[in-house]
Amino acid sequence: MKVVQVLPDLNGGGVERGTLEVAEALIKAGHESVVISAGGKMVAELEAAGSRHVQWDLGKKSLLTFRYIWAVRKWLADEQPDILHLRSRMPAWVMWFAWRGLPKKQRPHLVTTVHGLYSVSRYSAIMCKGEKVIAVSDTVRQYIVDNYPQTAKAKIVRIFRGVDAKDFVYQYQPSTDWKKAWYAQFPQSQHKIVLTLPGRLTRLKGHNDFISLIERLVRAGLNVCGLIVGGEDPKRQAYAQSLHQSVIEKGLSDRIIFTGARSDIRDIYGISQLVFSLSTKPESFGRTVLEALRMGVPTVGYDHGGVGEILTAMFAQGKVELGNADELDAVVKSLIESGQKPAESSCFTKQDMLENTLAVYNSFVCLPDNKEK
Repeated sequence: MKVVQVLPDLNGGGVERGTLEVAEALIKAGHESVVISAGGKMVAELEAAGSRHVQWDLGKKSLLTFRYIWAVRKWLADEQPDILHLRSRMPAWVMWFAWRGLPKKQRPHLVTTVHGLYSVSRYSAIMCKGEKVIAVSDTVRQYIVDNYPQTAKAKIVRIFRGVDAKDFVYQYQPSTDWKKAWYAQFPQSQHKIVLTLPGRLTRLKGHNDFISLIERLVRAGLNVCGLIVGGEDPKRQAYAQSLHQSVIEKGLSDRIIFTGARSDIRDIYGISQLVFSLSTKPESFGRTVLEALRMGVPTVGYDHGGVGEILTAMFAQGKVELGNADELDAVVKSLIESGQKPAESSCFTKQDMLENTLAVYNSFVCLPDNKEK
């Protein structure tokens, strides 16, 4: 079986990581894996695991991007893949037009994954055109049903994202050397109750709610330190600056740390008493919540979207009504006082995600005539 996955680039992120994981699983199962993207820092890892990378920049939202349609169509005709798996809207449009131009019996089977709660539009509707449409959570499945009723329910397959237990070990603790280097860089976090909000500095991630929470906890006499872990979005520098200014104005410069982008998030979870997800817009899944809970770190989040689903399954004590500051305070204080931690869990595993994804691919290949539409 030859499977081609398509996405904008391979520069890091949840979609990109999932693409590499599926690619590796395909190779291990004896199949052929090809990924089309504009390239990026993860290409070397992809190729080292046995996949082939084809470099096409199909992610730019420009009419000029459609010039690739004819080259892509010829490539598909030459390569004759069994499965074409589309993971992002703009590349999906290019690939779909190329795919539609092939004779029916030459077309690979088409799979799409709805990774996000996209704006509802004709542009986003492309992600529901697969013969199978993978939804990454029940929230996403319902989003498809509600907003794209022309999508047959029978072709929607809910496959939760997952993390590897070997990457996020229950009760993991960072090394002494890591702690020494961390506290040398951020001494104000030592001997404090560390509360962590992971996520890039974008407006929907709830940073202002987190800053206000830290302010209230400090006023209540708790010895807390808040970590905001994530890089600044170059397009939203004014927002990032407003967050820094808010921290200064509230007198919290010694209580809130902006760490920037970090590659050691597992170690940061390990020194955290609580981890947060305070996105004001529902998340399609909520990988950071899952990562922290799998390590046994109590996690608090607004009870909506994929985050609500994960908390319901793994740590219902951490659920808070969206925007309810009083309930947020109460839940945080209760968890700090009780020291209650999530139990070890086998929910939302990477292995389940991979097995279920390959089962979707195999469902086509096992048809009597696997090219017939």
